Amino acid sequence: MSKPTRHILCMSGGKDSTALALYMRDRVSDMEYVFCDTDKELTETYEYLNRVEAFLGKKIVRLNAKAGFDHWLDVFGGYLPSPQMRWCTKMLKLKPFEEYVGDEPVVSYVGLRADEDRVGYISTKPNIKATFPFKEDGIGYAGVMKILEDSGIGMPPYLKWGRTHSGCYFCFFQRPIEWVRLLEAHPEQFEAAQKYEKITDDPDKTFTWVQGMPLSELRKPENIAAIKRRSAEFEERKRASRGNKRLVEVLAGMEEEDDGPKACLICQL
Repeated sequence: MSKPTRHILCMSGGKDSTALALYMRDRVSDMEYVFCDTDKELTETYEYLNRVEAFLGKKIVRLNAKAGFDHWLDVFGGYLPSPQMRWCTKMLKLKPFEEYVGDEPVVSYVGLRADEDRVGYISTKPNIKATFPFKEDGIGYAGVMKILEDSGIGMPPYLKWGRTHSGCYFCFFQRPIEWVRLLEAHPEQFEAAQKYEKITDDPDKTFTWVQGMPLSELRKPENIAAIKRRSAEFEERKRASRGNKRLVEVLAGMEEEDDGPKACLICQL
């Protein structure tokens, strides 16, 4: 006898996976909601997930890796994760999720919107079939906003101080201005992130979160002022080049700051 198919929605604490959880709540009665907890998430992420859990009326299963970030940092020789080597996603997000799933047939619900065209890290185990309800139903940014507003839960609170996505507080996808905002909003987490960096005379043994600028330098007043100035100039250029684009298109993230690697889906939807 074949095993019954499980339905699992992996949440990140971001707006899209949260909206998808609310959207699917009454559509799939046996949905399992899970969160891969690295123990290094933003303070607001934990608070937001607690609120979402109450709205869903069902527990969000916290998946804790058997070995946390500090263990894997030792395994990788102190080499901090980066866009080129995303061991944090593999070991702290994908691995716990796949262990939780096991070998049973599973439909995995992913919160990519209809107005997005990006790919990222999701499980490729043969027994896991990914589905994208927002894409299938034509739901874009405006639709996600409506779901969050109608539910009363609103947007993730970290957006208020300028972080653009969920994920660990030391996420290497943060822009310099987001590091500055982290310093201002959560100095204790900025300090913790800085302690992970290794500065040596050997470039091959120097590991920093921001390429070419350790956090000890980034936090200097003159560098903070320069980062804020460049960020303001970038935002002004973006506004000027918006042209006839609808505001919703801009907010949906269709304008990228660069063409570099994109964030991991399982971490930041």
